[in-house]
Amino acid sequence: MLLKVLGAIDVLTGLILVGLGLGAEIQKSILIICGVILIIKSSLGFLKDFASWIDFIAGAVFLIFILINIPEIILMIISMLIIQKGIFSFLD
Repeated sequence: MLLKVLGAIDVLTGLILVGLGLGAEIQKSILIICGVILIIKSSLGFLKDFASWIDFIAGAVFLIFILINIPEIILMIISMLIIQKGIFSFLD
């Protein structure tokens, strides 16, 4: 059950990153919340596996995006990794 909730969080944050990559205007408070949630999620794995590193990098991207614009290609690559990770968590 917990794995599916965490997977849903991954898919949701991945879709938000896709929206950012396509130029959607998203409130800074949502970006901060998503970034903090992903960084907390990455600490659950203690950065020992690749999936935790993906969460950590995506969380950092959310927080950095508040200050500077990140190129769309980077946002799309990270969003696809997060969405893929979320979909695989639903398969278990």
